[in-house]
Amino acid sequence: MIILGIETSCDETSVALVTAEKKILAHRVLSQMDHESFGGVVPELAARAHLQALESLCAQTLQDAQIGFDQITAVAATCGPGLIGGLIVGATFGKALAYYHEKPFIPVNHLEGHALTARLTNDLEFPYLLLLVSGGHCQILAVENVGCYKLLGTSLDDAVGETFDKVAKMLELPYPGGPSLEKAAQKGHPDRFLFPRPLTHQNNCSFSFSGLKTAVRYQIEKSMPLDPQDVEDIAASFQKAVADILINRVENAFKMNSHLKTFVMAGGVASNAYIRGKMEDFCQTQNIRFVVPPQNLCTDNGAMIAWAGLEKLRLGYESDLNFSPRPRWPLEELKLGRNSFNV
Repeated sequence: MIILGIETSCDETSVALVTAEKKILAHRVLSQMDHESFGGVVPELAARAHLQALESLCAQTLQDAQIGFDQITAVAATCGPGLIGGLIVGATFGKALAYYHEKPFIPVNHLEGHALTARLTNDLEFPYLLLLVSGGHCQILAVENVGCYKLLGTSLDDAVGETFDKVAKMLELPYPGGPSLEKAAQKGHPDRFLFPRPLTHQNNCSFSFSGLKTAVRYQIEKSMPLDPQDVEDIAASFQKAVADILINRVENAFKMNSHLKTFVMAGGVASNAYIRGKMEDFCQTQNIRFVVPPQNLCTDNGAMIAWAGLEKLRLGYESDLNFSPRPRWPLEELKLGRNSFNV
C-alpha cells in the first residue's frame, strides 16, 4: 500500500508518499512567507498559494519517489479543521486525482494526522496519552484507537502556539514568531521574570494562556525601552512558564488515567527543543515512555496525512467524493467503523 497525502490546512503546502511499511518514499513541504508583512497568516493569500503550488508539488513528489500513479493505492487529503480556503483547495485537488485515477479518496482530520504520526515514526501501540500543541490547538487526549479519542482537556482561550506568536510579536521578533522566540530564549535567563502559571492549582486538564500573555505584556511595558538582554530574558521566562503549565496539566491527566503508560507529544510546538526536553525529563521521573516525532514531522506535513489515511484504509474505512471540508472538526466526533467520514 502506498498512500499519497496532501496537507493544505494553513500556510504549508505539502505532499508525501507513505507505505504500509512506515517508509516515507517522498515528502515535499512548501512554506509560505508572504504573510510576514501582515504578522500572521492571511487566509485568502494562503489559499491562492496552495492553488498555485499544489500541482507541481505533487508531480515533484512522484518524481522524487520514481513511481507512477498506477502504483498508488489511495489519495488522502486534509479536510479539516483549518482555514476553509486552503482545505477546499487541497480536498478538491485530492478528489480530482482520486476520481481521474479511480483510486479511493480518504478525508483526513488534521488533528488525527498529528495524533497518529508517532505510530509512523515509532513502534507504538494503543492506548496512549497525547498532548497536541500547535498554533491553533492545545489539547490533552486519551488515544484509544484510530478514530477513537477522549478529550481530557483543552485551552479555554488561546492555543499555546498562538500565544508564542503573540508574545514574539510584542517583543518585535521576526516572523514566524514561535521559532524566533525559542531562539531568543536560548540566550536568556529563564528565572529573571516570574510569570503566572494559570489553572495549575486546579485538579483538571484545562489550559489558559491569556493571563500569561497579559503578564508578559505588562512586563514589556514596565521594562521599556527593551535592550537585547531584556528581550531574551522575557522570552526565556515566558517559555519556562509555558513548559511548567504543560507539564502540570499532563501530570494531572496521568493521575486521572493511571492505565496509560505512554506519553506522546505532537503538533508544531512539539518541535520546541526546550519544551520537548522538559517533557522528557518529567516522563523519566514518572517512569512513563516518552515519544515525540522528528522535528520535521511535528509541524504540518503531508506524511502525517498519508499515514492517517493508510491507518483508516487498513481498518476498512470508506468514503465517497461528497465529503465537504470542515473548518471545525473535533477529534471526538470521529468514530470507528465504515463510512465514518459521512457527515
